[in-house]
Amino acid sequence: MAVALGLLLAKALGVFDHIGEPARLAQSLVDLGAWGYLAFILSYAALQPFGIPGTVWVVAAPLVWPWPVAFGLSIVGTMAASVIGFTFARFVARDWITPRIPERLRKYEQALERRAFATVFVLRLVFWMPPWLHAFFGVSRVRAWTHFVASLAGYALPLFLLSFFGQRLFDALRSAPPGVWVGAGAATVFGPAVGCQVVKGAYALTSYPFWDHPWWRMLATYPTSRITPLKSSRWMSRFQS
Repeated sequence: MAVALGLLLAKALGVFDHIGEPARLAQSLVDLGAWGYLAFILSYAALQPFGIPGTVWVVAAPLVWPWPVAFGLSIVGTMAASVIGFTFARFVARDWITPRIPERLRKYEQALERRAFATVFVLRLVFWMPPWLHAFFGVSRVRAWTHFVASLAGYALPLFLLSFFGQRLFDALRSAPPGVWVGAGAATVFGPAVGCQVVKGAYALTSYPFWDHPWWRMLATYPTSRITPLKSSRWMSRFQS
């Protein structure tokens, strides 16, 4: 229903007539005023939870509107898409989605039960808003309100940075040499792998208190009688005289 409404609204506003001309489309959205905001949010919320990458909207927003407007629209659209994906997984397609959750995510179920807010926050901060993450949270035991607040906190910083620097980054890349594009492509390819390592590290830190680490226990139980005082050397005696 949401997808159909979004497509009908886009058709009524003439979005499809300008889709092949980005500059014309951007100007049309600006000219629409509040209706342009609504078209952005509805299309984002209706399409992103079902497979369209959210970066399409959050990257385009600062290229169309001033950064404060782009940030506000990105936050509202991202949260709306997250809530729709979460709700769809929990109340509509739970039985179909549950057995299809990737195994790599199931190890976070225990962390969600112990530290729901922190786990949602870290996963949102690193991975943002992929549909499979909406689905995972939807079929988990995390409360809807905890999911909402933690997701909002996790989205805030990256969306702010993208909205504030998006136009500048686009202008810089447009005139950048090929080497910069190669670096940006490598970051895009290897970024998810780095994100996985960050999440694994955060999960390991939250799995048990730091004082239970074997190294810390070894230091804490080391006999103090075996610690000999530092003897003064000829070099240190210069400072003592």
